[in-house]
Amino acid sequence: MDDVILIPGYANARATRAYAEARVASGDAAEGHYSEFLRARMRLSSLGVGTFGGEASPQVDTAISTIVTRALTRGINVIDTAAHYRYGRSLAAVGAGVRAALAAGVPREAMFLLSKGGFLTLRGGPPAYMNAWFESEIVAQGLGTKADLAKGTHLLTPEYINYQIELSRSLMGVETLDAFLVDQPEVHIPEIGKEMTNRKLSAVFRVLERAVEEQRIRAYGISTFDGLRVETDARLFQSITSMLGLAERAAREVSGNDAARHHFRVVMMPFNQVMPEGFTRFNTATGQGNVASPIQAAHQLKVYMMASHTLLKGHLASQSVDVVAERLADLPNAAQRAMQFNRSTPGLGTSLVGMSTPEHLDDMLAVAKRPPMERKQYLAMYRKAE
Repeated sequence: MDDVILIPGYANARATRAYAEARVASGDAAEGHYSEFLRARMRLSSLGVGTFGGEASPQVDTAISTIVTRALTRGINVIDTAAHYRYGRSLAAVGAGVRAALAAGVPREAMFLLSKGGFLTLRGGPPAYMNAWFESEIVAQGLGTKADLAKGTHLLTPEYINYQIELSRSLMGVETLDAFLVDQPEVHIPEIGKEMTNRKLSAVFRVLERAVEEQRIRAYGISTFDGLRVETDARLFQSITSMLGLAERAAREVSGNDAARHHFRVVMMPFNQVMPEGFTRFNTATGQGNVASPIQAAHQLKVYMMASHTLLKGHLASQSVDVVAERLADLPNAAQRAMQFNRSTPGLGTSLVGMSTPEHLDDMLAVAKRPPMERKQYLAMYRKAE
């Protein structure tokens, strides 16, 4: 990777709290818009910008950069991307947006920037000859083998995850990522089984713990599609509690200290009004004498929960389930109702909304100006839905 001058710093309590107070004072955000990030006392926005969608073109690069800058200057301080989004182009687009926000006066320490890894980046787009590309770009570079590949698209090796951390830092232009998540590790389970998948995750967690020691990242975790929300006895189920066990062991092995504390602090899962399992499915034994939903378990175990698929790939931008449409009828469109539903969920830290059109940010900024629903009002939607 080319040598670049990286932006120093990372999110901290003082800067994020000052940012939140200033945005509330300016009217950009309502009271209750910011969530508390664990013991770190950082304040993170209840809505965050995702950068998955859009074609791999300079026009979309510019659009994403514009969205990131405007979001950061208007009360949204969580920006999500991944090493494979738009074949790596989203990383650079986010970086350009971050630099513009810095120039506009937003401190790096007020931003929470996270990336993800696991899926092949395929920089420049899908290769004409995938096998040849894999041999030259992955095997020859010592990043993995064909035996490590799941579904032809995902590598769960320490070497490849480390490569994607460095790619993320370089293209985003930051010294330190606030979090780095292993994206959908459960895709390996059907091919190699859960025990072997967890062995691979253990090795990856050791690399992530080293990356924290080296201040290349501040925290890590996993982002799942099926893993956290399926039933306990489902083949793809992954328990937050067991992930913490793997992380604790990794921290001790890396540090050589039996009292070392791990840095597994963020999990992500799909959650929305038609995929409510994160709140309604009690599938996670917390080790604290109870079985909880993933969102409740994360809260009890001091892990910050983020939601993906807030708009369900755009479907919930044009329609709402009946009870949400009824109870949030004062909001002007389905997209705003979907965001308000998610951010009002007790225990859910940040809901991410992917966007590549600057106009779509308007809905997010409008919702940020409203307080979340009261807990009693939110829970009443579930009772009515029954």
